[in-house]
Amino acid sequence: MSFSDKFAEIFKKVLPSPFTIAILLTLLVLTIGMLMPNGVPDQVKVEDVSFNDSRDSLIIEMSGADTYEWSNGLSGDKIIVPVSSIPTRFTAGNNSDGYTSSYVIRTSHTLCDPGPCKMPYKLTLVEESDSKLIQLIKSWESSMWNSQLLAFLVQMMLMLVLGHVLALSKPIDRLIGQLTQFCTNNGKAVMLVSVLTIAVSLFNWGLGLIFGAIFARKVAEHAKAKLIQINYPLIGAAGYSGLMVWHGGISGSAPIKISEDGAMGSLMAGKMTPQEIAALPDSIGFGDTIFSAMNLTVSAMLLIVIPLFLYLLSRRTKTEVPKLRDQQADLPENRVTLVGAEKLDHSKSLSIGLGILIVLYAIFKAIDSQETDISFKFINPNYINLLLLGLCFILHSNFHRFLRAVEKAIGGTTGILLQFPLYFGILGLMKGSGLMSDISQFFIANSNEVTYPIYTFFSAGLVNVFVPSGGGQWAVQGPIVIQSASHLGVPLNKSIMALAYGDQLTNMLQPFWALPLLGITGLKAKQILPYTLLIMLMGAMIFLFGLLVF
Repeated sequence: MSFSDKFAEIFKKVLPSPFTIAILLTLLVLTIGMLMPNGVPDQVKVEDVSFNDSRDSLIIEMSGADTYEWSNGLSGDKIIVPVSSIPTRFTAGNNSDGYTSSYVIRTSHTLCDPGPCKMPYKLTLVEESDSKLIQLIKSWESSMWNSQLLAFLVQMMLMLVLGHVLALSKPIDRLIGQLTQFCTNNGKAVMLVSVLTIAVSLFNWGLGLIFGAIFARKVAEHAKAKLIQINYPLIGAAGYSGLMVWHGGISGSAPIKISEDGAMGSLMAGKMTPQEIAALPDSIGFGDTIFSAMNLTVSAMLLIVIPLFLYLLSRRTKTEVPKLRDQQADLPENRVTLVGAEKLDHSKSLSIGLGILIVLYAIFKAIDSQETDISFKFINPNYINLLLLGLCFILHSNFHRFLRAVEKAIGGTTGILLQFPLYFGILGLMKGSGLMSDISQFFIANSNEVTYPIYTFFSAGLVNVFVPSGGGQWAVQGPIVIQSASHLGVPLNKSIMALAYGDQLTNMLQPFWALPLLGITGLKAKQILPYTLLIMLMGAMIFLFGLLVF
């Protein structure tokens, strides 16, 4: 047995399921949060209190923290509070370190002489006394059921289902079938899957995620039909390799967000002085991040080196004809007599016509989004799902076939439905305890202008293990990176890409984003992780090369 096979066997024995991993990570972060010293925000105090014109509400001005969230859902350091709603609860915190504390404003009535009375209330600021455990659990719960994050969960479930439904249509099945004809052995299959997956992922992470999963599945079906011996877990890992390049592609969260007009001022408001913000660029365009010489070189190396590495690895692993349940692309229909409105379910003109309208609108939206230069900012989960829905209507040719394909595909979303909220909760724990910020600050405090990009790379990779969301990580860690890079004199674009590289690298270690692939391929995390870990090590050398040379 080769070294790679022994390595894979060890993982199969010691690695639990992705759901159990999410539970263990939750407990680990909660434990670390409990052991960390309490974070103390800046002193919070009541600056001024006055009546509004109608004298039924108080205008309360606070100071001492970067953020204030009031019980009535408003935020800011100045708020109008109806007298009837006092005592008023709010939380105060610092964006720079993630720590928050809860406070309650209470009042006591005082007598006034007849006539105008400016302030008939005396305000008292009381810090709440919840235990640290309760505060962390509250952070966990509020993040777990965060409406914006749950909307993202639904987006990902739809992307998985619609992508899978599209693959079950006859035309796509034939197209992928033509590609699989080139997969005549294990090495060629791994090479083709990895090259195409990485190329698609550099264009868009969502498309790459679904494409790699579907292509890997179709290769296995082809190998089973032709009795070709392959290493299916290795091919599954190749189909997942795109998640190690996505943040350096044109759909990367950090490069997209920082390229928007006024992005820098919006990101750093309250974290740097107005003078410091004025010294920063208004935004950083794709030419300095995605299309920089460093990133183009790194992306080209990934596209060449990773497939070659997987090809060499494929020659040292055992192979077999894959065992898997068939997923028929052609969904046979029972011949029944259609009565009345049932004909609409089987109408080709209705399904294809609606699908064409949706696709045409998606094309219009893409064209309409272009301004002075070509941009792909319009590609987001909602846009991908819209386009996939239109294509599904067209290629399945009627709603009856479409819905039958949905029934086949929806079972693969179980992992996302159950595990995404757990990771949302981990994000809450990381932010509520200040652990995310502390990890970043530790690396930053021990770096200089030469080592800073390297430390940012490693800190981003570590944070991503616990919070596998590029957009969420940028929102919290991005300001720290910008502020520290500007103080150390490190180019901002290089620092941003260092964060992007670290974020995407440890996707090969964290099975969170592999859930869609596992659902489609039928593989288990413990089967692909031994190989994705090797991909991660190879990718780390490429990323470090780029950060050190450029």
